Amino acid sequence: MLEMPPSSLVANPLPLPADVVGRLHTKTKPWTTILWDLDGTITDSAPGIVKRIGDALVQVGLPRPSQEELYAMVGPPLLDTFIHTVGMSEELANKALQIQRDIALREGPDAGSSVYPGVPEMLRELHSAGIPVGLATSKGEVQAIEILEHFGLTPYFTAITGSSPDETRSAKADVVAETLRRLSAAGADISNPVMVGDRIFDVNGAAEHDIPTIIVEWGYGSAEENADAIAHVSSIDQLRPLLLP
Repeated sequence: MLEMPPSSLVANPLPLPADVVGRLHTKTKPWTTILWDLDGTITDSAPGIVKRIGDALVQVGLPRPSQEELYAMVGPPLLDTFIHTVGMSEELANKALQIQRDIALREGPDAGSSVYPGVPEMLRELHSAGIPVGLATSKGEVQAIEILEHFGLTPYFTAITGSSPDETRSAKADVVAETLRRLSAAGADISNPVMVGDRIFDVNGAAEHDIPTIIVEWGYGSAEENADAIAHVSSIDQLRPLLLP
């Protein structure tokens, strides 16, 4: 039986180079389009996610991680976490991922999830202001669409992008690239985008496309993950003036 590492399961990416941070911090509104993360940014989905991940790991013969370790898995691509951080073989990791997805399919991906207060209103304001909005999440795209539909948020998005079923598109930078492509195809101006997320994975993935990130502190990231963001906020009231013209 593969033993779970005793320390934190998910290592954060390295900080961005100083020149990249400096360039990102020169970017300002008005934003031509806004990208949003899902888990920890729009929805508080961790209770349902961590239960499904824990159940999947147990079913493939691993001990259930602590709640702290499970919460650290929310955000980055799950298959990568299973392989590179937990230390599972690719075969076992894919098996665990499929079990997790099967549980979500039975229960519904929105099980154990809720929308953070004020987020629907913020999305509605951006839509009314004519600012195209795209979803860029490492969650499976089919699940992401179901969640947005469940909470009535789909009409506010010009593009909805998540990881592909075969995981060939799961890294945040790849998801962001596809979101930008879809936004452009829909006629959106992508010349000055900004990302709204809660983890360093959002910051670094967006930065690969020269996009700055605003971190929301109501999500699952630590204070250290705010360092390279152009701003971090603790409420919708603080976020609103950073997004609207």
